[in-house]
Parts: sequence; structure tokens; C-alpha cells
Amino acid sequence: MNTSGSRRVRLFSALIDACFHEKYSLPRLLKDAIAGVTVGIIAIPLAMALAIASGVPPQYGLYTSAIAGIVIAICGGSRFSVSGPTAAFVVILFPVSQQFGLSGLLLATLMSGFILLLMGLARFGRLIEYIPLPVTLGFTSGIAITIGTMQFKDFFGLTMATVPEHYLSKVAALVMAMPTLDFGDAAIGIVTLGVLIFWPKLGLRVPGHLPALLAGCAVMAIFMQAGHPVATIGSRFHYLLPDGSQGNGIPAILPQFTLPWNQGSGLSWSLVQALLPAAFSMAILGAIESLLCAVVLDGMTGKKHHSDSELIGQGIGNIVSPFFGGITATAAIARSAANVRAGATSPVSAIIHSLLVILALLVLAPWLSWLPLAAMAALLLMVAWNMSEAHKVVDLLRRAPKDDILVMLTCMSLTVLFDMVIAITAGIVMASLLFMRRIAKLTRLTEVPVETPDDMLVMRINGPLFFAAAERIFSELQSRSAGKKVIVLLWDRVAVLDAGGVNALRNFIDNLTEGTEVRIAEIPFQPLKTLARARMQPIEGKLSFYGKLEEAL
Repeated sequence: MNTSGSRRVRLFSALIDACFHEKYSLPRLLKDAIAGVTVGIIAIPLAMALAIASGVPPQYGLYTSAIAGIVIAICGGSRFSVSGPTAAFVVILFPVSQQFGLSGLLLATLMSGFILLLMGLARFGRLIEYIPLPVTLGFTSGIAITIGTMQFKDFFGLTMATVPEHYLSKVAALVMAMPTLDFGDAAIGIVTLGVLIFWPKLGLRVPGHLPALLAGCAVMAIFMQAGHPVATIGSRFHYLLPDGSQGNGIPAILPQFTLPWNQGSGLSWSLVQALLPAAFSMAILGAIESLLCAVVLDGMTGKKHHSDSELIGQGIGNIVSPFFGGITATAAIARSAANVRAGATSPVSAIIHSLLVILALLVLAPWLSWLPLAAMAALLLMVAWNMSEAHKVVDLLRRAPKDDILVMLTCMSLTVLFDMVIAITAGIVMASLLFMRRIAKLTRLTEVPVETPDDMLVMRINGPLFFAAAERIFSELQSRSAGKKVIVLLWDRVAVLDAGGVNALRNFIDNLTEGTEVRIAEIPFQPLKTLARARMQPIEGKLSFYGKLEEAL
């Protein structure tokens, strides 16, 4: 049963449907365990890489996958979604972390969680259907371009004092820094990326992330053996131990409860106001990505998600996670798809994935600190490529109408050069205007083939009579009705009439020459209701209404 559009908001809906309404057996648990371990192997390096790309130490990405992953899996509305840090957020989180630090990023995440919660309670889940494909494809491709560009510094081991904020300045700075290329880092990045590209061609069920990282580490070992230093997680990131000494890499401890704002200068109304635009951006992007992910998973499995429940689950996850150091989380399409392909049957697999991340944090932290940054950049370059959906972009450029191409390219450009929220807003406005123009062109006047006197004109209006089409239709009718005493309008194909259409009709009636009468026949329910609300009354000798065309004639 399709419950994605249900009007009743249900908490824990995916978990209840998958594990209680359906029999949950030991074979299903084994399938979920295998899927959870598979996705966990993918998530561990990605979570660290995405945290680094967002401007915070790698352990905060692991905290996000661990805490938000469990909470959203339990509370959400999509049984196969796996949540954690995602590449789409990097373009929003990095500027926030640079300007406001970790505490500002955690506070913005908390605020975005409340916005998502309100969106779910307000039943905004179905609104994802009103965002056109060219808009989503444009801003996701733009985000992919931005993320890919951000990885060049670590991929090639470039030395840069500062990284400019704006995209064009960033590209110029990267080009200027190319002479500082480090051959060790570049070799590690190229080998890691090569394994990621060619691994799927082997047809093995094992994800390529782990073999790619191992290959990158092997190249790193060769360079370090030759006395060539290589940038690693341990060499760049440090933390304080309880005794005041400094540790390198990732602390092997569980996420600790703390108030998000306590890691900075404290909580203030001015800080909340400053972070609100970013929090709103996080919430909008989180809603779009999580619901798009749920729709993709529905297509893969034949199951149906609860859209409003999924928003509530995402909101709760992003409210809880910052109190344990977690940054913004949402459903990750690639990890969720891998979860399905690995045989997952319920949200239990996502919970197991998070437990594996916690285990890795406690057991593998010293080893994770040796991962080379160039290899992590290679992982994110592959994520950016997959996120760009280049094949869909090319297909749209080759086959879509020019309006859709214009919308997609505009969204892509605005995302790269300015801001994702600006891009989505401009894209939706453009797509709406172009759609209205397209629909308005469908509304036209045609002559009705009936025998009439010379002073009678009988016309049919085909299509919606709304503000974008009404003025043109009645202007055309004005020119065609010259010298006619009776104008009969057949409205049987006018599905929609709005206030603009009513106003255009009024102006047309007012401008009629003396002695000319308009007769409107066969009005459908919606236009009839609109005319009644507008108090359009018959005017003797000027305007009249009829149920049948024959009566009007």
C-alpha cells in the first residue's frame, strides 16, 4: 500500500512496518547484518573524508554516522535509507565551520534539525514532487563541481597559505599553486582513484573503497620508506588527551555528550540570527536529499516510504547528533543503494552500520590516523563524479526542451558561483515561469463548425483560462469579433479559470461595442465555481450563460 502520501504522521514508521507488521526472522537479521557491515565499510572512510571537506576533524564525521545513523534509522520513514554526512552538505558546512568554528556548525545543525521537524509536522513531505528534474540535476551537478574542485589541494599535495572563498578565486589560486605539487601525494591520489574507477569492472560484491584505500596506503608506504613524507590524518589533525597532552589523528573514545555551543564562545541571539540562513539551507537540502533518496529506494525495492515521517526522523537525528559532536546528516543515496544491493530488509541494517562505525572508532582509531589525505581526496572525487550524474546531464542537454536546459544550466552556474539556496530559488522560479508560458501557449481559440447567421461568431476556448493566457485569448477574440452582434463562447474545454481569467473576461465585456452580446455555454465545474465566487452575473443584452451550446445558438 502506498503510504508515502498518508495524511497521518507516524514516528518510527519504517521500523514498525519492517520489523513488526512483517515477521522479522533470523534469516532477515543475517541479511541486515551483512548489509550493515558492507555499508559500514563504505561509510567509515567517507565519513572522515566528508568531515575533513567540511572543515572539521575526521572524528566528527564518524560521530555523525554513529549517532545520527542510529537515531534516523529508528525514527525515520524509509526502511532502507542509511544516513550520515553527505557530499551535498560540504558546500554549506565548510563556510560555516570556517567562520563560526565547530560550535557554530553544531548549533546550525541543531537549528536545521528543528526546521526539518517542523517541516515533517506540517506535512511538507510531498512538496518534493514540485521540484522539477532540471532544478535538482542542476544544483546537484553544481555541488559536485564545487566538491571536486575542493579536493585538488589534497589530491595533488598543493601548498596553499589560504583557500579563497569564492569559486573563481579558488580555481585561480589552485592553478597558481600547481608548481608546489607533491609527487608522493599525487601518486597516492591517482592510484586510489584508479582502483575506485576500475574495481566495479571486476564484478566483485566487495565495495571498492577498502581496496582503494589499501592501495593508496601501499603507495604511501613506498614513499615513506624512501624518506618522502606524506600528509596523513595523523599529521594534520590533533586532539587533547585528558592529561593535557596532545594526540595525533583520531581519539579512540566514544562520542561524549556536550552542549554544542559550549565548544565556542557560548550561545547568543546574535549567533542564532547569523546561523539561521545556513541552518535553513541545511534543512532544505536535507529534506530534498533524504526524500529523493527514499524515492530512489522505492523504485529499487517496490516498497513505499512515509515522506513526512522521514522528515521528522531526519529532524530528530539532526537535533540529537550535535549533542554528541555530530555534524549535519541526511540520507546518503549511494550508501542507501549499496544497502539495498547488499540485501537489507529493514532499518536494522542501518543501525548495524552505525554500530560498526562506533566499533571502528574504538578499535581502529590508531590505524585510521595513517590514512593519507590524498586517498581521502580521491574518495571524494569519486563521490563528486557519481553525484554529478553526468550521464543524466548529457542526456538532458541532448534531448530535453530548451527551457529545461536553460533551467538546469542556470541552477548549476548559480550553485557553483554563488549559493545553493539562490540556485534552487532561481531554478524553481524560472521553471515555474517557463512552465506557465508553455501551458499558456496551449490555450487557443478555434471556430466551432456550426451554421450561424453572418452577425454571429461561435468560438471554442481550448485550455486553461488563467492569467498567463487570458489576456491574449480575449485580445484575439476582440479582433475576430469585429462587426458581430452575438459572440457564443463554448467553454467545455476550459478546465481552469483563475482571477486573471475573470478579470480579462470582465474587461472584454466592458469593451464590447454597443449592441453586442456574449453567450457562454457548457461551463465546467471549476470555472463555474470561480465565476460564482467572483459574482459574475448575467447582464441583460450583454452577457448570458447557457448549459448547452444549442440553447446559446
